[in-house]
Amino acid sequence: MNKTIRRASVFALLLVLALLVRATWVQFYDGQALADDKDNRRNTIELYSEPLGNIVVGGKAVTGSAPMKSGDLAYKRTYTDGSLYAAVTGYSSQAFGATQLEGVYRDLLDGTDNRLKSVLDTVTNKRSDPGNVITTIDPSVQKAAYDALGDNKGAAVAIDPATGKILAVVSTPSYDPSRITTGDSDAWKQLTGDSDKPMTNRALRQPLPPGSTFKLVVAAAALEDGLYSSVDEKTDSPDPFPLPQSSSKLTNENPSAPCENASIRVALQYSCNNVFASLAVDLGQDKVRATAEKFGFNDDEQDVPVRAYESVYPTGMDGAQTALSGIGQFDVTATPLQMAMVSAAIANDGKLVSPHMVSQITDGGGDVLENYDDSAGSEEIVSSDTAEQLQSAMQTVVEKGTGTNAQIPGATVGGKTGTAQHGENNSKTPYAWFTSYGKADGKEVAVAVVVEQSDAARSEVSGNGLAAPVARKVMEAALQG
Repeated sequence: MNKTIRRASVFALLLVLALLVRATWVQFYDGQALADDKDNRRNTIELYSEPLGNIVVGGKAVTGSAPMKSGDLAYKRTYTDGSLYAAVTGYSSQAFGATQLEGVYRDLLDGTDNRLKSVLDTVTNKRSDPGNVITTIDPSVQKAAYDALGDNKGAAVAIDPATGKILAVVSTPSYDPSRITTGDSDAWKQLTGDSDKPMTNRALRQPLPPGSTFKLVVAAAALEDGLYSSVDEKTDSPDPFPLPQSSSKLTNENPSAPCENASIRVALQYSCNNVFASLAVDLGQDKVRATAEKFGFNDDEQDVPVRAYESVYPTGMDGAQTALSGIGQFDVTATPLQMAMVSAAIANDGKLVSPHMVSQITDGGGDVLENYDDSAGSEEIVSSDTAEQLQSAMQTVVEKGTGTNAQIPGATVGGKTGTAQHGENNSKTPYAWFTSYGKADGKEVAVAVVVEQSDAARSEVSGNGLAAPVARKVMEAALQG
């Protein structure tokens, strides 16, 4: 064999080897990447080739699957009372993916979760029967919150303080996930382009200034630190309160309220800004932040199991900003979930049980794969003495303070109102807040409500006027159900 032929043979061999390497690479690496690509139509065809598992509320499935009449997809997702439960279920769409519980438990609901596989499924690589998600949501409490919010833009969360079970998650205006399950682009554009943002989960994923509801956190910090030993001890709080490092003075909404040097109980009753601004400054931002973080603020991994947006108590504030943070303003933000957690911990004698809205996940036959009720841990946020004092002070708010619209005959109710400024120089309609707890006949519930926008005149926007009646309806449903 001459040199030229030998070189040509070697070159040809190298080309063959290169082709073999490339084919192997495509088969074992690129092939898997292509298979996993979200734009691979085969994945969607496989996903909807069989009915999906269901999300269950109160023992009944609020989701389903229906045969498609045409096309290459065999089934589509369906929803019962879709608008009522959208903030819980999210959506599963043939074109737009999945969110909320539909997204978190996608593998379980489509049968690809390895925990669902039998030995035979593993050998044959057959898709398993799908599993189901059993929620903690109470349908009567969910409906009470949804109906009470009505046409208002807002949200509500209800938690059982003793167990951490989330009984209601409502965001309004809502939407029906059934509209987008088949990938209707017109419906998608309408929903995503709506200025009212119906697809935003305001209960879990839209932090807003909590206003005076945050005063409960500051009061807890003051009692835990020993700055004051009792909610009935007079404070050193001038009215109006001169903001440190500023020429401005902080006044109160009600100029005739007995806020000068008021006790924490009286300050919560009348929602005295001067007292809580003074407490925040005296404690210092680090101590307030430490207490806030115990309640759940500044946690960017708050899963219930849907990931909630972080509620924030800021850092690096000057004296005036620290004072304003004491009344839930400046850069303080909170979700309704977070403020419900504050009331839940206080109502549960200072212990916060991990909030969760899924009780169990099961396989297709109903066997439990994981029980979240059993694994819900608890943490002491404040001492039982501090919690009992705050419970008493919150009851005063409802009995004869700014939260009288939350009163329920035959029940013990405590609460705190909030009216948070919105826009530059408070130029936009304020946010109306109410966080509360109710107890009756061995039952208890913690509820937080925010009304972001309503048809009420600006002068009528208040936590007591707009949010407390919603909380009352939710608590009634939980306590009487």
